[in-house]
Amino acid sequence: MNELELKYGCNPNQKPSRIFMADGSELPIKVLMGKPGYINFLDAFNGWQLVKELKEATGLPAATSFKHVSPAGAAVGLPLDETLRKIYWVDDEELSPLACAYARARGADRMSSFGDFIALSDVCDKDTAKLIRREVSDGVIAPGFTEEALELLAQKKKGNYNVIQIDESYVPAELERKQVYGITFEQGRQNLKIDDALLSNIVTENKDMPKEAVIDLKIALITLKYTQSNSVCFAKGGQAIGIGAGQQSRVHCTRLAGSKADNWFLRQCPKVLDLPFKDDIKRPDRDNAIDVYIGEEYEDLLAEGAWQRVFTEKPEVFTREEKRAWLNKMTDVALGSDAFFPFSDNIDRAKKSGVKYIAQPGGSVRDDLVIESCNKYGMSMAFTGIRLFHH
Repeated sequence: MNELELKYGCNPNQKPSRIFMADGSELPIKVLMGKPGYINFLDAFNGWQLVKELKEATGLPAATSFKHVSPAGAAVGLPLDETLRKIYWVDDEELSPLACAYARARGADRMSSFGDFIALSDVCDKDTAKLIRREVSDGVIAPGFTEEALELLAQKKKGNYNVIQIDESYVPAELERKQVYGITFEQGRQNLKIDDALLSNIVTENKDMPKEAVIDLKIALITLKYTQSNSVCFAKGGQAIGIGAGQQSRVHCTRLAGSKADNWFLRQCPKVLDLPFKDDIKRPDRDNAIDVYIGEEYEDLLAEGAWQRVFTEKPEVFTREEKRAWLNKMTDVALGSDAFFPFSDNIDRAKKSGVKYIAQPGGSVRDDLVIESCNKYGMSMAFTGIRLFHH
């Protein structure tokens, strides 16, 4: 089969719609369940490239949670400690390495991951399928699925959950094309390999770049390869913890990614872990409540009594001073940027979220000021010399 007709394009009024192989060859995918749509396939194919490269770069199983053609999270399959198990709502589950990767990818920014499309680098196993089954999600793409996994996934959406198997040996053509306003664009594929050599040009006084930081920087940069630009990614402990995508200003990317990284860490504070939720509150409602609780508007909600919908008793306000004291404990965060930092204000903002390791192309007329700012904070920064725009 070299063509698959779709219900519609990006929006219901955009018909006809299909995916097909222009050279007449077979599509490298099989739809095992459901009827994936246009945006589903965009997320699936971008997500598959991301996890395939993460696996190649780290040797670990990888997963990503995609929404509207940008990742909400990406991670490799490192074990989860007790705190991460709690904030990802998986403390009651057995977790294979692949399931750990998906728990991390889904859990970093659960607000953005709601209704995601999942990509897995390895054959989807039972443990991973159990996590997917209980989350609100549009579909999953992987190189294969065990029988147990397919049985579990068939229980979602009355058997209409989108399950796509991709041929992992498929290699796309070196030239890629797309049309905008009836005009065809053509370019060479972005085949840049993210490896140790790319991170070897350390331009700061601090030259220390431990193995764990290198892995996190690879995760950040590979994530950025498939994130709508401009984009910045914060990573720590084998996963992206904050992604700022599609902003016109570099510092707004950094602020957005930094605020998401802050939320990820604030959720690990005992004051948040011990929130008195009612027993019948579902996970998405808990996620929303936590997001509000750690936000600036929570004092207003306490005053209005809205807390009674989700909590058994009125929680104490999480003050700005308490949040800052907790965030000061976040250290050794890695940051990747898909283009150079034009001003040192990006470094100042990154410091507030515990960033110690940075990878960016370099090439700004103000590189010296950016390096000076990194030196002031004792950061280690590599210039890759390579931009990673994705549109």
